[in-house]
Amino acid sequence: MTNQASATTIAAIAALIGDMARANILSALMSGKALTATELAHHAGVSAPTASAHLARLVDGHLIAVEKQGRHRYYRIASSAVADAFESLSHLAAIGPKRHRPTGPRDLAMRQARTCYDHMAGRLAVAMTDALIARGLIVVEDRSGLVTNDGRRFFADFGIELDPKPKSARPLCRTCLDWSERRMHLGGRLGAQLLDQSLKRHWVRPLTDSRALGITRDGERGFHETFGLPLDLLAPPR
Repeated sequence: MTNQASATTIAAIAALIGDMARANILSALMSGKALTATELAHHAGVSAPTASAHLARLVDGHLIAVEKQGRHRYYRIASSAVADAFESLSHLAAIGPKRHRPTGPRDLAMRQARTCYDHMAGRLAVAMTDALIARGLIVVEDRSGLVTNDGRRFFADFGIELDPKPKSARPLCRTCLDWSERRMHLGGRLGAQLLDQSLKRHWVRPLTDSRALGITRDGERGFHETFGLPLDLLAPPR
């Protein structure tokens, strides 16, 4: 038996996200990094005491979690479900009423490649997903995905463990709607491991103070040779 969310509960969560400062805090945490209250106050554009009040509400609402290390506290997105919901809201915002806001360099970088909690998003992630489907390495239907036998061999060669021990309850292969491309990119454990391997191989690197990922020269060559992505898609955004 599943629990049916009440309208009151939905409204309460929407109100938590609906504040500008709290939305900025969640957006900063979508980088996948755990951040301090001081760092999040900077991202939210509020004072430290105000940020602490917002963080307390988000923790109480189970949207973020806090971890203590010595005298420091680090905040992170509470779960992949929260990250998925925030990405879906970003998609709704992107197709909503247009606002006069010129696209800056950071926006161009975000559209090319960025973190979506613990996996990649943007043109890079969408192109990788398309390439994996076209080559018959994964099969996607609705929001769920299946890794084929050819895919298992491919991902094993890429250093990805599809059957972890202990087993994880998180889906292996699922899709996530990309708010900037308005198409699907890979999430789930497979998407997270693709990001992890791309970072380990130095194909992408986090850009300072942003969710954006920069594609390195090694990455241009690696994504082109391994996934067949066109070089013009991998070039630095202009």
